[in-house]
Amino acid sequence: MTERAPMAERIMQAADRLFYRKGIRAVGVDTVAAEAGISKRSLYDTFASKDALVAAYLRQRIQPLPPSDQPPATQVLALFDLLHARFAEGDFRGCPFVNAVTELADDCATARAIARDFKADRRRHFAALLEQAGAADPDTLAGQIALLFEGAIAAMLVQQDPTVAHQAQNAAKVLMQAAGINN
Repeated sequence: MTERAPMAERIMQAADRLFYRKGIRAVGVDTVAAEAGISKRSLYDTFASKDALVAAYLRQRIQPLPPSDQPPATQVLALFDLLHARFAEGDFRGCPFVNAVTELADDCATARAIARDFKADRRRHFAALLEQAGAADPDTLAGQIALLFEGAIAAMLVQQDPTVAHQAQNAAKVLMQAAGINN
């Protein structure tokens, strides 16, 4: 491993903690550099701009879903259980992708593109599982379930109640049953 890699890792760990807890706009590169224990110059040697750092932060937040041998419909509903578990950890501050788009508005097209791609990938994942489960119109159903997922995230931020994930899961079950899918 090169010397650059550990520095990049330290920067990314600091950026992840700070951006997620305090917000992207509220945290300057000076603060990220100080948290990482490096100079601002070293940060800019690793990431050419704050936009590049934000893009790296968002890309790092994209994690593959755990593999499952459960039936497809069960896998869809299990994603709401994962959401509930994340909510229950106590440090949930929203979806980092939505947060970035909200904070940066039109100032960072890259962040918006990363967020859009992430959300589209999740929707495609739902659609693929729903198609395997026998949905007649998996794309429409996936869009509806993705909205429930996003709605649970927004409701959690306002209500501070992790059970909103299970409420959304129950609504997803109703939609899936109406589409002829039983889990």
